[in-house]
Amino acid sequence: MAPSSSLTAYALRLRPGDDLRQQLTAFVAAHHLEAGAVLTCVGSLTDVSLRLANQEAATHYHGHFEIVSLVGTLSATGGGHLHLAVADSTGRTLGGHLLDGCRIYTTAEIVLGALPALRFVREVDPAFGYRELVVKPR
Repeated sequence: MAPSSSLTAYALRLRPGDDLRQQLTAFVAAHHLEAGAVLTCVGSLTDVSLRLANQEAATHYHGHFEIVSLVGTLSATGGGHLHLAVADSTGRTLGGHLLDGCRIYTTAEIVLGALPALRFVREVDPAFGYRELVVKPR
C-alpha cells in the first residue's frame, strides 16, 4: 500500500525577472518541505532553459513564452524533479526538465501542495543507475 498524507496548499506569485526554478527551490527550503508537488502554474517567461528528452546539455530559448504546464515533485532534502512546457507566439510547444535560467516575464502564479506525513528522497535505481524518487513515511 502506498503511503498517504493530508495536503497543505501554498500559493505564491513570482515577479518579473525572477528565476522560476531558483525561486521554487528557495521556497521549498524556507518552508522545510520534505514532500511536495506542483499543483498548478500559469504565467510567462522571456528565457527558457530545458534539458530535452535524452539530451545531456541544456537547450536555451529567448523570446516570449506562456507557461502551459509545470509538474513535478519537490523536496528540501531530496531535490526536485520538474518538467516545464511552454508555448511561443505561434502556439508551438516546447517541454523538458526545468533548469535554472527560466526568467519570469510578467508573472508566475503557482500553487504548491505539501504532504507533511511523507518524505521524498532520491536513491540510485539499479535498473538504470539514476537517482529516482523513493517515498517514505515521515
